[in-house]
Amino acid sequence: MMFGRRKRGADAPDQSETTNEIEAVEPAPEIDLALEADQELVEEIDRVSTAKSAPDDRADRGPLDETEASAARPYVDLGGVKILPREGLHLRLEVEEGSQRVVAVGLDFEGSTLQVQPFAAPRSTGLWHEIREQIAEQIRMQGGAVSDVDGPLGPELRARVPVIGEDGITNETRAARFIGVDGPRWFLRGVIAGPAADDPEQAGAIEELFRSVVVARGTAPMPPRDLIPLHMPPTAPTTAI
Repeated sequence: MMFGRRKRGADAPDQSETTNEIEAVEPAPEIDLALEADQELVEEIDRVSTAKSAPDDRADRGPLDETEASAARPYVDLGGVKILPREGLHLRLEVEEGSQRVVAVGLDFEGSTLQVQPFAAPRSTGLWHEIREQIAEQIRMQGGAVSDVDGPLGPELRARVPVIGEDGITNETRAARFIGVDGPRWFLRGVIAGPAADDPEQAGAIEELFRSVVVARGTAPMPPRDLIPLHMPPTAPTTAI
């Protein structure tokens, strides 16, 4: 496993003439039913938007919480996430240029790239449904195309994201998949680029790589959506494992 780091940089009626008539008329039953149905719809939307999104077998196949992972496995400790080494995996930390804060982990594997970020989340509700809508809106505002699909890990976004061409003009797009899983008090987001973003035959290895990530949320209080701190490993591997 290789290791590196990268910067990233109609007018109103006369109320006095109509008040008595309005008070004498009882609401029609169908209006009451419509109002009730509308309220049920609002409640259903609220319930879905705050529900956790994760594969049914998450606790067995990942992404795992630190308390669910085997202590005997040789994970690379990056703070908020732990990565299981494997042959051909190149790992790099993406660093915010101004603050030098590590903001993401990039994993290059079998010609594709997986970027992961762990965030704090509420104990009983999830973040992915709401965040997914926000990502889709941002992509469309930038001139990209995006669709919401049901993928192997649950709901995900398949997108064509605008990129800067070699001439410095945004006239190209790149395939990307935005995936996410809500865990116990954390949310793990992933972005897949490269062949695995649009080739099902190559996607399996990257999806399994995402599932192998362990999230170390810790016990300290954190506001939801805060990035769980990431850091350099105690000993950074420099050669393939």
